[in-house]
Amino acid sequence: MKVKDYHIILASNSPRRRELLAGLDVEFEVWVIPGLEEHYPSSLPAEEIPVFLAKQKAEAYTKLMHERTLLITADTIVWNQGEVIGKPKDRGEAIRMLQSLRGHAHEVITGVCLTTRERQKSFAVTSTVHFAPLSDEEIVYYVDHYKPFDKAGAYGIQEWIGYVGVERIEGSFYNVMGLPVQRLYQELKTF
Repeated sequence: MKVKDYHIILASNSPRRRELLAGLDVEFEVWVIPGLEEHYPSSLPAEEIPVFLAKQKAEAYTKLMHERTLLITADTIVWNQGEVIGKPKDRGEAIRMLQSLRGHAHEVITGVCLTTRERQKSFAVTSTVHFAPLSDEEIVYYVDHYKPFDKAGAYGIQEWIGYVGVERIEGSFYNVMGLPVQRLYQELKTF
């Protein structure tokens, strides 16, 4: 199966995912169904949560798919000290999230689901991010200037906080941005 034979759809509202997929030089269109609920069983292991959510998103789009459609859905979570850190609801929550991340490592896990009418394949990629012991002043500066309310863990690694706060990464940088493009490219080649 050749990917170029498909009409590729990225089902994501994330400008970062759009930018990263565009970097693979594949033609695609963006579809967004607003207000999709994201729920997962509390018993799922961390690495299965974003895959479950990516599959859940794919289900919402299957009725809209044509015969030669290849749908890409993804979800990213931050796993910190045994808990999922989602997107902050407000400034206070963003500050608390970043305070909980500073000074130690956490995992960023992205689940990706590739769906056609005939088949589905999903995978997860994990990256470990080591944060510096940022001060409250640095955290407040970042939150007030960059407003990271649409980002899991309340930060974008490609922004100021990534420059000053990330000591090192084990794994894919692009995964931390929200789409493990190297792995996605490999999966698309063999799908």
